[in-house]
Amino acid sequence: MPNIRIQGFQGVLNVAAAGALALLAACGQQAAAPEPERAVRTQLITADSAGMTREFAAEVRARTESRLSFRVGGKLLQRYVNLGDVVRPGQALAQMDAQDLRLGQEAARAAMLAARTQRDQAGADYKRFIDLRDQGFISAAELERRDAAFKAAQAQLDQAKAQMDVQVNQVGYAVLSSDSAGVVTGIDAEPGMVVAPGTPIVRIAHQGPRDVVFSVPEDQVGSLRAAAAQPGALRVKIWGASGPAQPVQLREVSAAADPVTRTFLVKADLGKIDAKLGQTATVQLELPRQANIIKLPLSAVLEQKGQSIVWVLDPASMTLKQQPVQIAGADGNEVVIAGGLQAGQEIVTAGVHVLMPGQKVKRYQGPSAPVTAAPAAPAVSAAAVAASR
Repeated sequence: MPNIRIQGFQGVLNVAAAGALALLAACGQQAAAPEPERAVRTQLITADSAGMTREFAAEVRARTESRLSFRVGGKLLQRYVNLGDVVRPGQALAQMDAQDLRLGQEAARAAMLAARTQRDQAGADYKRFIDLRDQGFISAAELERRDAAFKAAQAQLDQAKAQMDVQVNQVGYAVLSSDSAGVVTGIDAEPGMVVAPGTPIVRIAHQGPRDVVFSVPEDQVGSLRAAAAQPGALRVKIWGASGPAQPVQLREVSAAADPVTRTFLVKADLGKIDAKLGQTATVQLELPRQANIIKLPLSAVLEQKGQSIVWVLDPASMTLKQQPVQIAGADGNEVVIAGGLQAGQEIVTAGVHVLMPGQKVKRYQGPSAPVTAAPAAPAVSAAAVAASR
């Protein structure tokens, strides 16, 4: 009995091996399986009239902002204000070491006293020489020379007085004072620094009108000027403020582009809008409505070799081809197409980075039927188990 079971099991193995060899031979003769069709989301292009809204990040600034500095050079001894402090006209902001300036003032005063003494002496001599000329002891030419000496002494005294006034003013320049009421928005020097005349020390934002300041690319300056001329086209939304965006008036456009960013600085008058210095805002520019505008989702556009393209579906062959497009701008999460597409074309809107030209695809169909459980594996009969033994 044991030998019969072993021989029977060996026969089963031989039959299974022969079947496997036959199956492998059949697979080798079959052709390769075709590539599966990729399901893609598509959108039919329609042209409509629409307007665009451009947004720019902006900041609230004072209409007038001054960088205050000392008129004389020296060592900064003390600073009396900090960032955010409110200052009034004439308030002291910083103090410089004025010892050398006081010494110069004393020297100027001494020079003025010497010049006054010489002037007085020349004046007394001139009076005596007038009497001598009247008595005939000196000539008129000698009196004229004495008159010229007196006038020169008087001029030297005037020069010494002016120099004295300059030195007095410079001593006063050792204290930096505010010219107007405002808020400290910047500190550019600290005590202990030796600064030259004109070096900024404190920045003051003057009280008064406020502007919203933002930057515009070179290619949008013309459209900004044209659109801002329409009432209500330029609006501002202050971050953290409730309510809709409020209209503002374009006030100034920079005449030259920034050398680093190549953008133009634009200022708009906030008017009576309640905004604090330094607050962030969003400036919205409403462009005029245009006809035959094509908008696509951002996910439909692919950038390749510096060119924007989309995938166009051929309904007859269900294959894809690349189509270069020109982009006019963005409107929220959509791209405005300026050229390259026509109404009625069908384009792919998702997964564009994994597609290939000429690829066979099919339109994506959303799930319509619930997913059923996988069928159970067939049960193995007890007879087959016994035979394998």
